[in-house]
Amino acid sequence: MAVSRRLFVTAALTLAAAGRTSFALAATGTAPADESRYRIPVGSTDTAADLVRKASQVRPTARQIAWQELGQTAFLHFGVNTFTGLEWGTGDEDPDVFQPVGLDTDQWARALVDGGFKLAILTVKHHDGFVLYPSRYTNHTVASSSWLDGHGDVLRSFADSMRRHGLKVGVYISPADENQYLHGVYANGSSRGTHTIPTLVDGDDRTPAEFFTLDATDYGAHMLNTLYEVLTEYGQVDEVWFDGAQGHIPSDKVEDYDWDSWYTLVRTLAPAAAIAVTGPDLRWVGNESGLAREDEWSVIPVKEEQYGRTDWALSYDTPDEGSRAALVTALPGTDYLQWWPAECDVSIRDGWFYHADQLPKSVDELTEIYFGSVGRNSVLLLNVPPDTQGLLHDTDVIRLREFRERIEAELPVDLARGARVTGSPGVRTVDLGAVRAVDRIRLAEDIRHGQQIERFVVEALVDGAWTQVVTAGTVGASRILLLDAPVAARRWRLRVTGARAAVRIKEFGLFKSVV
Repeated sequence: MAVSRRLFVTAALTLAAAGRTSFALAATGTAPADESRYRIPVGSTDTAADLVRKASQVRPTARQIAWQELGQTAFLHFGVNTFTGLEWGTGDEDPDVFQPVGLDTDQWARALVDGGFKLAILTVKHHDGFVLYPSRYTNHTVASSSWLDGHGDVLRSFADSMRRHGLKVGVYISPADENQYLHGVYANGSSRGTHTIPTLVDGDDRTPAEFFTLDATDYGAHMLNTLYEVLTEYGQVDEVWFDGAQGHIPSDKVEDYDWDSWYTLVRTLAPAAAIAVTGPDLRWVGNESGLAREDEWSVIPVKEEQYGRTDWALSYDTPDEGSRAALVTALPGTDYLQWWPAECDVSIRDGWFYHADQLPKSVDELTEIYFGSVGRNSVLLLNVPPDTQGLLHDTDVIRLREFRERIEAELPVDLARGARVTGSPGVRTVDLGAVRAVDRIRLAEDIRHGQQIERFVVEALVDGAWTQVVTAGTVGASRILLLDAPVAARRWRLRVTGARAAVRIKEFGLFKSVV
């Protein structure tokens, strides 16, 4: 069966009008995620009220919900840069420089599990174009290294180890390719044409059950063939990570990436995989410090760029991406309001690749990053780079364990679990049964019903009077609030003071840290 469709064909949506704002707190429901409602079109005639109503009706897809629930994911930058000391390779490296003679991907997996991670993403191909498996479509691969006599396959080892230890598998395939610019098809000025994927080569022993007919440049087709290999030969993939980098090429040779065809192939071969960061499912938070905005919205205004690429209607580093004011400001350049949650990437060391003279961040720094990402409606993507032996360095392994233990101490047993809970429109009250000290509060909306909370206050009954403990803005999938000092009370309540539509609370957790 041939596939030639565009990924983003917007279906007609029949949406019930929401004429009033409701702050009702409903119990967690069982409504399934509706794949057709992750983006809603907007136009120049939409009023501010229309924009808020439409934003309240946007819903995440099943793959977005599954990704959001991961909370903490890992990046593994590994390749020729590990051995050359560069952060951005040149593409003309001698593949024989790649010699991870002690490679142990089970060690990676054990360390990541011990650190509390649930998914790991490997840099299968970074900007230099060196590929960590024996691809049919380039010689700049592990097969051209004398390591393991040319029979090495890091991706195979990685994928098998992650799954063996219960971790999900992600792949990063850089659109930029310095090697293909020097010795291949990157930025060669070719026009888009029809290509058959996979493109069989001399001696190819594959007998695909189906081929795909997709539009692409010469390099776009090269990427499609690479994606096909990765997504059909290495088991289930749960995240496909693209950035938007261009190679070190003249400005008049910019390669227009075939996003629509790439997305279509990923959706077909790995339908459960979230496509990030230049992708329709997940967005880059806008920095590499691992920190989300104080009020991070998952529903933001977007525009569709060339060949179906999702892009910010506002700038990627805009301090406010999704408030009522932001929706109005962005309208002239907005095509859709979309569920496009933030992924916060940061490296445990200063560089993305391993450098022997660098040390990992302290536990305090990592903890601050955790609360600034997972605690602000985002998912943390922490890079832990393997060293030249092919191992995670002992100092990093120890730091990951310390980090997990610290978070467990910051958020130990939820005091509200099993407590008596009552509610009325706009209010949820928890009776702990006895006076308990609390210094950490964790909230979550049931995002299957969208992100609705704009403002809220948490109060405690102290000396017979409800006393404000903390107030904040958005919640989304996860909001963690740190109190300056413990507050002792038996009864606690959450009051939603501003929302876009009916609110459904999934979690109102109360903790006393033991740090």
